[in-house]
Amino acid sequence: MDDETLLTIGAFAARARLSAKALRLYDRLGLLTPAQVDEVSGYRYYRAGQMERARLVALLRQLDMPLARIAGVIDAADGDAAAERLAAYWAGVETRIAAQRTLTEYLRARLSGRNSEMYGTFEVETVEVPAQVVITEKRHVLADELPAWIGASLGRLEEAAQGCGGVAGAPFVAYHSEVTTESDGPVESCVPVADEEAARAWVAGQRRGREVAVLVEPARRLAFTRISKAQVAHPQILAAFEAVEARMKREGLEYDGPCREIYFADWAAAGPQDPVCDVAFPVR
Repeated sequence: MDDETLLTIGAFAARARLSAKALRLYDRLGLLTPAQVDEVSGYRYYRAGQMERARLVALLRQLDMPLARIAGVIDAADGDAAAERLAAYWAGVETRIAAQRTLTEYLRARLSGRNSEMYGTFEVETVEVPAQVVITEKRHVLADELPAWIGASLGRLEEAAQGCGGVAGAPFVAYHSEVTTESDGPVESCVPVADEEAARAWVAGQRRGREVAVLVEPARRLAFTRISKAQVAHPQILAAFEAVEARMKREGLEYDGPCREIYFADWAAAGPQDPVCDVAFPVR
């Protein structure tokens, strides 16, 4: 059989190990268009040479790849580009699975009442932090909006810091009130800078619309635990906050400011299990 041989939809489906229903769906989405459609009967015919594309679509579907992403892979300019798009998709899957694994552990412990055992998986320490000047951006934001806003706001502040003597410490996010799907904070992104005078000039030059400020953070003692990129996702990050609070309660430490997430690593370059963040409470 050569590549130009026409096959009925039934014969083609059997050889491609796909259902006729799947082939009709792929046709509607433009993933796999019949070589010929009978104008009278409406019967679809496929060329034998389309078999490889059909089987590739089927294999990609076994990875739970959305059909729109499949189109991007199989229509790539060349094999290397297609492979890169597949790799990018799978990296996202692995990140999501790592986060879901952490969430499952958190929920199992909570549902079974083993919260104290769960807290034992976090190593909680204390550290003295010197005073620092920070430029900040504050906003009321819900939990599902939070990751995108944190990335965007810290990016804006880090860019602004270049005109304020440079970034002088690890960026952090302070929570002035609870953030959930129903409670919107507010939350404050903070970037330490080296030049207070330049920072105040920058704030004075900003247009209205974003709530920005310069703060002088006093020297503080922090109780903190270090977590991975996968553990940062909400709500599993709550386990880390709870573990630090449990340690504070045992040692009689009092709250001395809003809790915070301190981002010390390159987020984009980090893998799901790489440490990226300290969950911390100022204490006295």
